[in-house]
Amino acid sequence: MKAQSDGLEIHIDDTGGSGEPLLLVMGIGAQLVLWPDDFCARLRKHGFRVIRFDNRDVGQSSYLSGAAIPDPRKTLASAAIGRPLDAPYTLSHMARDARAVLDTLKIDRAHIVGMSMGGMIAQTFCLEHERRALTLTSISSTPGCRRYALMAKPSALRALLGPPPRTREEAGDRCAATFVAIGGKTHPIDIELLTEMGRTSFDRGSNPAGFTRHLAAICASRSRRAKLPQLKLPTLVIHGSQDPLIPAAAGRATAALIPNSRLLELGDMGHDLPRPLWNVMADAIWRLAQDAREAP
Repeated sequence: MKAQSDGLEIHIDDTGGSGEPLLLVMGIGAQLVLWPDDFCARLRKHGFRVIRFDNRDVGQSSYLSGAAIPDPRKTLASAAIGRPLDAPYTLSHMARDARAVLDTLKIDRAHIVGMSMGGMIAQTFCLEHERRALTLTSISSTPGCRRYALMAKPSALRALLGPPPRTREEAGDRCAATFVAIGGKTHPIDIELLTEMGRTSFDRGSNPAGFTRHLAAICASRSRRAKLPQLKLPTLVIHGSQDPLIPAAAGRATAALIPNSRLLELGDMGHDLPRPLWNVMADAIWRLAQDAREAP
């Protein structure tokens, strides 16, 4: 199924479930398959109708083939010194894509869950389309301040900025290697799962330029620090203490800015979704939804 947004097609995967809709928003350059099927199954067991989609410029959504391809290193350098960026689109455009998904599925309101850049899109969605959201869950993300990007470990940035894979096998190896670099060190990295995710992503459609335009969208979008205190939605912030890409301080800051939000800081998690923590995260998202239903 496809949604129409800004003249683009946004690919939707409605994984099923009969309860309240829950929209999953993935991170930079990543496709909907990076939300593991078994994690989605755990959310469905909690009664959610789980929906994934490909962000614009990746997977089976439309590619902006006529748009500029920003140099990621120049983008990061400009963002580090606060220089204005001219990006093909911003996080607000990507939040409109998420709204278009709900419109296409005729869903009035949904629980919004975002990972990394997806957390930034989710925050933007809830600020700009708050009536369409039931709750917000922001995972491994940031309120938008550039100082958190400057705190990323060089090895984590290098893993993201490496050359794009040219074959299906390279894509699988690259996905696994990336999460070895940015994941936590407590739980064993699921190499088999991540390799298969990388290969599946390559099969679904490879667009390296999408990553660079996603990065430009992040860096060209304004900080959300001033607006997050206005958010009235029940909110959960999940962050790993071992995150080498977006430090745990960014998660703490996000939770501190949003009134009455709850912070789940996981000491054994990096910038990933480790299998041993799927139940913990799914349970926390379910409890947030339960409390939202019971609130006056």
